[in-house]
Amino acid sequence: MKTKKLLSNCMLFLLIGSMLAACPSCSNHNNSNNNHHPNSSPASSTQSSVSSKQLSLDPNNSKENSDLDGAEYQKLINDDGIFSANYQKAYDRMKKMSLNEKIGQMLYAHCPISNGVETARKYHLGGYVLFGDNFADKTKEDVIVEMKSYVNSQDIPMTLSVDEEGGEVTRISGKAALIDHEFLSPRELYNEGGMEQIRFDADEKSKFLKQLWIDTNLAPVCDISTDENDFMYSRSIGLSPQDTAEFVKTVTEISQKNGVSVALKHFPGYGSNLDTHTGIAIDDRDYAEFENSEFIPFKAGIDAGAHLVLVSHNIVNCMDSKMPASISPQVHTILREKLGFTGIIITDDLIMDAVTEYSGEYPPVVNGVLAGNDMLIVGDAETAFNDIQSAVENKVIDEKQIDTAVLRILAWKYTTGLMK
Repeated sequence: MKTKKLLSNCMLFLLIGSMLAACPSCSNHNNSNNNHHPNSSPASSTQSSVSSKQLSLDPNNSKENSDLDGAEYQKLINDDGIFSANYQKAYDRMKKMSLNEKIGQMLYAHCPISNGVETARKYHLGGYVLFGDNFADKTKEDVIVEMKSYVNSQDIPMTLSVDEEGGEVTRISGKAALIDHEFLSPRELYNEGGMEQIRFDADEKSKFLKQLWIDTNLAPVCDISTDENDFMYSRSIGLSPQDTAEFVKTVTEISQKNGVSVALKHFPGYGSNLDTHTGIAIDDRDYAEFENSEFIPFKAGIDAGAHLVLVSHNIVNCMDSKMPASISPQVHTILREKLGFTGIIITDDLIMDAVTEYSGEYPPVVNGVLAGNDMLIVGDAETAFNDIQSAVENKVIDEKQIDTAVLRILAWKYTTGLMK
């Protein structure tokens, strides 16, 4: 990763803390952002960067920036991250937000079966993760009405996501009232028709999700697995790192062109590890193996402009022998600084036993924030919200870290057209 990008990301923390120390609670709510439509044209996933002169965060003209010297300012505006064209709008919007609103934006909560709108409003939720039960016994029209109600439930529209990998992990396909077939796994698709079939599936799937007002797919699976005994074997494409990279690049580009963000998973690479839904998986591989294999598909997706990366709960000894990857600062540093990822980092589901048993002194959501995640997948929105709020009040979490994540989340939502 280039030095200027490293410096600019570091300065993002300093900038936001200095400018938001005295920010009031949001008081100017309106519905101007509630005009999102799934068929509106999203910004390109590899959008062009903005000239520094287009940003108005000039320390000479801004009272809030009076303590920011010229050199630090130049480092900030040289950030060439994938959402940087929308940092200014995101910053302007964030200045109007209360702490509670900012905490809520970081929560990617399980969507409840009932009272979803009320829950979203109460905790200012940034997004919902949808599961099969959310689509059971519903027509396509039913789903669209419900999804629209969530997106437009608040002044800042929600992001809606599903795990629609294909094969054994699907949330929507297979439900006859919604679609007449079930999406196949990447391995099945490739065996059936090679990369051309992968392209066709990615196009069909992303257009289908967009019609339902779902803007993010928690896929593709970037993991390398060629052993049928591996937990991730049936969910991976089963090819070499280089061919898996081509698959990841293809899915990323097609999906995001159609307005559906992707989440590359499960960083830093699952390998032959066990299922972390029910216990911890310890990865003893050398770091060189990750560099020469597991990182290659992730880097391909990042270079293609992937908006999100999802981090697993595996303990990877060569990176952090004590904390699961999802709540490890070291793993997040590698993702940001070694692979150059500037988008949204999200945890795998924090209800999994692998992370709850190894979180230590603080709740998993608190460790997730401290590690550097932008959004956290949580089952219990109320508990997660209260845990983070308490951690900020008790100085465990610096509010500047919340601000940095929220700035990136809002910039993502502006980039995709979710926010106007």
